[in-house]
Amino acid sequence: MKQIEALLKHEFPVADKQIYLNHAAVAPWPRRAGDAAHAFAEDNVLHGSLNYPGWTETEDALRTTVAGLIGAGPEDIAFLKNTSEGLSVVAHGFPWATGDNVVISDEEFPSNRIVWESLAPLGVELRRVHLGTEPEQALLQAADEHTRLIAISSVEYASGLRMDLERLGFACHQRGIALCVDAIQGLGAIAHDVDAMHIDFLMADAHKWMLGPEGIAVFYCSPAWRERLQLHQYGWHMVEDLYNFDRLDWEPAASARRFECGSPNMLGIHVLSASLSLLNEIGLETVESRIVTNSEYLHDALAQQKDLIVISRRESGRIAGIVTFRHRHRAAEELYQRLRESGVMCAQRGGGVRFSPHCYNTEDELRTAIEIAVS
Repeated sequence: MKQIEALLKHEFPVADKQIYLNHAAVAPWPRRAGDAAHAFAEDNVLHGSLNYPGWTETEDALRTTVAGLIGAGPEDIAFLKNTSEGLSVVAHGFPWATGDNVVISDEEFPSNRIVWESLAPLGVELRRVHLGTEPEQALLQAADEHTRLIAISSVEYASGLRMDLERLGFACHQRGIALCVDAIQGLGAIAHDVDAMHIDFLMADAHKWMLGPEGIAVFYCSPAWRERLQLHQYGWHMVEDLYNFDRLDWEPAASARRFECGSPNMLGIHVLSASLSLLNEIGLETVESRIVTNSEYLHDALAQQKDLIVISRRESGRIAGIVTFRHRHRAAEELYQRLRESGVMCAQRGGGVRFSPHCYNTEDELRTAIEIAVS
């Protein structure tokens, strides 16, 4: 335990300057990620592309790392720009027919709403569901014989609600409904297993719980769907015979690389590789346990304050890394500004203030943040 604490203290100097509870927005990089960015830049400055073969080895290794994070194979992983691109690849590559429908929740971030609304000209109906006390049941009850896909966040961005993806995925699989998971608020914080959860598509930016940079996202497409999604982006990097630039009879890659139309974000790949190496060094189960423990502490400590109301749900199995609350007498904007001015990084979401601690945050930090909120 002392070894982990020492490692986290070294890797997150941000904690010396502020109480950082905003990992659901943009997370600080661990020290090794900054070192990786510097090393990559220095290599480029001094050598240009001389060491490009080594860069591609890092790219291949990252596919394997990400695959291990979700229980997939490296061939199932593509690197895209962001979650929205991954959602768009699915939404506009899916074989829709007029009269089909998509089911989502009424708690989704705009990325996981707008993309499905854009299908209206194709005659695809969007059904937005209030999740209520039984979220998975609510989604499934809204589905009918014309439902082709359910799209849901593994953790809702404002309320912090954690979905039971095994239950939902099993039911979707039984009914022949594809399951698309926006994992941006979960991947790197809680376990995702695409096989056990019967997930057909999964996408997540690196810059939140994976502690990586903006501009790179992981995209998973199940083997059963890989060739069924129609491609709308084309370029040199998505072909099977990757470095044969003179070949005219090209074909899309058999792997998920078919969804990567152009040159990879090599800087992002190197930084994300470093960030994920830290999570793996700590251990993914340990990371999740620490994040959930921090969130449970926030739930309980906030609930003890007479002037604060916790918006997020406290039930076992529903907690991930987000806890949202409001003040009985102060507007959310006022509370948010007070916290920010006092050195607490947080966000204004869901009608209140959102705290999102990671594995390196301490109970002392959380206690101090709450004291500032009620002061």
